[in-house]
Amino acid sequence: MTQETDATGLASEVSAASGDGVESDNRQFVIFVCGDEAFAVDMAPVQEIIRVPETVRVPLAPATLEGLANLRGQVLPIISLRRLFGFEERTSDDSSRALVIDQGQPLGFVVDRVNSVVAVEPSQIAEVGTLQATVDTELLSGLLKDVAGFPMVMVLDFARLIGTELATIAAQGAASALSASEDQAGDEEGAATDEVQLVSFEVEEQEYGIPIEDVQEIVQFPERIVHVPRSQSYVLGVMMLRSRLLPLVSLRSLFGLSPREPDEHSRIVVITLDAMAVGLVTDSVNEVLRVPLMAVDAMPELLSRDGALSEIPQICRLDGGERLVSIIATASLFQHSPIQEALKSVQEMQDQETATEVTEDEDSDDEEQVVVFRLDKEEFGVPIESVQEIVRVPDELTHVPKAPSFVEGVINLRGAVLPVIDQRRRLGLPDAERSDRQRIMVFLLDGTRTGFIVDSVAEVLKISKSAIEPAPALSEEQSRLIARVANLERDKRLIQLIEPSYLVADEDRARLAELGD
Repeated sequence: MTQETDATGLASEVSAASGDGVESDNRQFVIFVCGDEAFAVDMAPVQEIIRVPETVRVPLAPATLEGLANLRGQVLPIISLRRLFGFEERTSDDSSRALVIDQGQPLGFVVDRVNSVVAVEPSQIAEVGTLQATVDTELLSGLLKDVAGFPMVMVLDFARLIGTELATIAAQGAASALSASEDQAGDEEGAATDEVQLVSFEVEEQEYGIPIEDVQEIVQFPERIVHVPRSQSYVLGVMMLRSRLLPLVSLRSLFGLSPREPDEHSRIVVITLDAMAVGLVTDSVNEVLRVPLMAVDAMPELLSRDGALSEIPQICRLDGGERLVSIIATASLFQHSPIQEALKSVQEMQDQETATEVTEDEDSDDEEQVVVFRLDKEEFGVPIESVQEIVRVPDELTHVPKAPSFVEGVINLRGAVLPVIDQRRRLGLPDAERSDRQRIMVFLLDGTRTGFIVDSVAEVLKISKSAIEPAPALSEEQSRLIARVANLERDKRLIQLIEPSYLVADEDRARLAELGD
């Protein structure tokens, strides 16, 4: 789940908005559009702005939740502002963005488009008063007059919005913030927000930079590389880096520049891409730069549309403008399908090697073994010890008169009556036609064997405990049933972990026991 972030560009606009001639008491706002309305949010809680990511749907969650996304290893709830406000549904497109806002817990809010970042004078900020708006005026903290080409812009109070419309999330966020503050008591202060840190390097006498958070390390060009079959010329091959395969990409070739044999000055900048390491071959590496955001400009639109320059969204000006460093967006750099294919081949090779490295003396205490099953496109997991068995769904289920509505029917399982529940219906998902892939997973709930129909059983998987984290609390029922999520960033998978003891409510278990008898 890779997202292209607009965070650096956003910060550049903020710097521009707060430049010469702007009073110190001015406030910065992000202006965005949702439905037919223009809104603003104070810059303070806005962490970044990203393209709308792929999401994993969460059952039993509020209708406003699009799902969960993986943002650089962090599980991020994605919420539709259109649904929250009761606006007409609209499919996200290239203009849509998610505002990542932190009010104790990061949340992504999907908007139709982000207009600009502006500095607003106090005289342009008015109280809500008797405004007749399409949204609840209690969610507004003010109005902006004649800003960003709009005669009136409503300022959303996201703290109040989260506290009223998403109360469960707000409560969890407060608890998380308290825990985080205790854990970080001895940590250093956060990095300065008025500068960007870059690793700079040269390719054919032109200087480029990559944000330091994207760089894992810098290594020398190896004596030997292995060619990847059927790859383009700019995919040089793979090298071994501490017993791991590292694919190498030539920036010279990718940018259409003249080829040059690597020498003693050549360096490989190792970056992280979709949970996989990739090496960028450069002529030389210069230094690590700290660049003030006011020195970072967006690439002129006319140039950014053209070829290799589309991967260079920004340029920074140093030494009074005499030194220009082009900033590469690594996420855009590897959208080329030939590179994706080559990386996929390397990933398969690496997975095979990883499988052979597994030894018997691994510490199983650091892992949990779960049975993974699928409902629609989503993956769920249950502890392997909770599953008694897995059987095929018979051609017909026996329907019992006056049985609870949540019971699909019963089957004869080796002489015993087994109540069967449709897991889709239990989780509030749409019904599906019967298929050969469906299975019944049998659990023992308070001494009563109960079967749950799932779309398919995928695998038995060992998951490192370090990859398991608390699931965002989106509703009371969901937070009990799905309290944890396995974030397998390398495989781009989010597996929602179900607590089987909550699959059936306490008041319904007696009825199940009677049905089994």
